[in-house]
Amino acid sequence: MTDSDEICSVTPRRIPSGPYVVEVVGELDHHTAHYLSEAVNDAPFGDEGVVLDLSGLTYCDSTGITALITAYQRAQATGSPLGLAGVSADQMRVFQVVGLDQVFTFHPTTEEAIEALRRG
Repeated sequence: MTDSDEICSVTPRRIPSGPYVVEVVGELDHHTAHYLSEAVNDAPFGDEGVVLDLSGLTYCDSTGITALITAYQRAQATGSPLGLAGVSADQMRVFQVVGLDQVFTFHPTTEEAIEALRRG
């Protein structure tokens, strides 16, 4: 889901026998956060879980953080595991400042997040 005027892409994909992965690349801000919101709304939150791959994320403002919180709330409401993967050190500092480091489960890579959710 991209728009030629935007500098963000959100790509959902199903992992065989594993969680649903939503890859976010570029800037997640008030112009582009709706891409992530749409992908979260469409994601099949269930027993296998959802991984948000943020390894390609270059910027995230408060609107982007709100979209991530919405994903967390949907996971909680459905009892589905949710993991964030590939969060950069700069972005992790933002998560720490706003207290989200205590809310989300972080994994260094998408592969490690997939394995962790497979193990339960």
